[in-house]
Amino acid sequence: MPTRNDLPIFSRRLREAREAAGLSQRNLGIEAGLDAFVASTRVNRYETGVHQPDLQTTRNLAKVLDVPLAYFYAEDNKLAAVTLGFHRGDRKLKEKLLNLSTPYGLERPHGRLSKVAEPRDP
Repeated sequence: MPTRNDLPIFSRRLREAREAAGLSQRNLGIEAGLDAFVASTRVNRYETGVHQPDLQTTRNLAKVLDVPLAYFYAEDNKLAAVTLGFHRGDRKLKEKLLNLSTPYGLERPHGRLSKVAEPRDP
């Protein structure tokens, strides 16, 4: 049986978020819109890496767990923590983080984050 570190990053993050939320696999599945009869089995298979949910199911899981979609795919633990902190943070914290990112190639016209800027020649 694979260890936690051998599992796909999605599976590890899903389990971490579910446990932090204090939800059973069954309850998470039901709240995310899965049929009650199969909810526990499906979430278990997502967490063990047997199956991957489709995008809409992943969005539903993220909403129930109050995590951003990107959290499930962040390979670095620090990036996962920053992503989660940004998602759950207040407006002032988000503004500070966005201001920090501006010098690194992210533009924010009209106060919104836009696509990554083209690299500049030195």
